[in-house]
Amino acid sequence: MKPTALLCSLLLLAASAQAQDLDALWDYARPALSEQRFRAALVQAQGDEALILQTQIARSLGLRRDFEGARALLLSLEPQLATAGPEARVRQALELGRSFISASHPPAQRTPEAREAARRAYLAALAEARAAGLDGLAVDALHMMAFVDSAPADQLRWNREALALAETSPQPTARRWRASLQNNLGLSLRELGRPQEALQAFQAALALREQEAPGTDGGSRLRIARWMVAHQLRLLGETEAALTQQLALEQACAAAGQPDPYVFEELEILYRARGDAARAAHYAQRRASTPP
Repeated sequence: MKPTALLCSLLLLAASAQAQDLDALWDYARPALSEQRFRAALVQAQGDEALILQTQIARSLGLRRDFEGARALLLSLEPQLATAGPEARVRQALELGRSFISASHPPAQRTPEAREAARRAYLAALAEARAAGLDGLAVDALHMMAFVDSAPADQLRWNREALALAETSPQPTARRWRASLQNNLGLSLRELGRPQEALQAFQAALALREQEAPGTDGGSRLRIARWMVAHQLRLLGETEAALTQQLALEQACAAAGQPDPYVFEELEILYRARGDAARAAHYAQRRASTPP
């Protein structure tokens, strides 16, 4: 499983609305469907609720890489923000930042100018969220800064700050970020050449996922966390432990009806390391025939 693709998927899974009705409307894997739901809700919405729904429509556009459309919508809301409540202002700034720099942006669009525009928006969202006690949105803004300052050491710093807030906050909207942030720490630590610390972060993420109630994702967040631990074990040379965990994960994916090509890829590598060419070829074939 490629770290960049994995990080994007995790960030989408981790993202959570401050209000429960937004959670019910979001399907991050299908942003066009989410937009339809937000627009239907917008028909009867007024005041801050209408503003917040429009920020989420903008986010759905960004997930489809229509960044200019998202930005135009968000900028059109600015005249109304002076009399709006803090959540509406924070969400507008957050999504404005995401229209410049996010997990969805290709590298060519992550220019110095885009980074500075995103930085201003995210830091404004962070300041407003902190002042209003909106911890979940403050954590969101902090973790987005890791896309602006993308060197591993900077990402580590921003994600540690986000995790510190998530761990000390009593608000569920902040605390639910902890597993994803631990995973992000693991990725940064790995890139910084600190593999044992990376394993500890991935293990912490897994422990947090195991504590979560089953969600609508069918257990995929838990399986991703298990994969990260097993993958890191292989990188540390603990081949047998990694093999045991990936085989168990293969069974879990099969039981969920979601065979995973990244699990097959790891099993192929692990069996080749053991000198078992037949089993490696078996998993190579399975990987090739399973869509990502």
